[in-house]
Amino acid sequence: MPSPTQPDPSRTGRLREATRDVHAALDAALMERESFASRAGYAQFLAMQRGFHQTVAPLYADPALQALLPGLATRARLALVEQDMADLGLPLPAAAAPQPVSGEAAALGWLYVAEGSSLGAAVLRKLVSRIGLSDTFGARHLAPAAAGPAAHWRDFTTALDAVALDEAGENQAIAGAQAAFSHVAALAEQARSQAPHGA
Repeated sequence: MPSPTQPDPSRTGRLREATRDVHAALDAALMERESFASRAGYAQFLAMQRGFHQTVAPLYADPALQALLPGLATRARLALVEQDMADLGLPLPAAAAPQPVSGEAAALGWLYVAEGSSLGAAVLRKLVSRIGLSDTFGARHLAPAAAGPAAHWRDFTTALDAVALDEAGENQAIAGAQAAFSHVAALAEQARSQAPHGA
């Protein structure tokens, strides 16, 4: 493991470092809004999640990306997010214009963000259990993979780190990850602004 003064040489490590600040800011904003303390707050979180997973769904279905990242298609969670919304009686808004993800390298950055959210879901599962949600009702998309979240993430990052990219591609992957976090933050703000007054 790299020392505190030695950067992580892996692509995953570089992506984590490049998105550390925007990731921390998003996490803080979601907790400040008490997104997991009530069903009203969680409804906003689900709206954000649906918008994001609508954007990344085509990446999970892309044959070229599937060839680079084995098992990618099985990791898609849009259908689970929509089932969670149905469980809670939430209407599915009309699909928004998708955020374009241009290029294979940038797509890897977006997928890094999407898959990373699965790793943090264990904490969120505990929080939403307090408001009556579970792996089979309302929080299906937060349920861990059969192999466990750590192994699921490790399989993904091993494949991600093995993809051959030149320097331009590395920069595009980083830009993609940063764009993904910015997109999620914008979706979170949109969900809050569209929530019923007082929710």
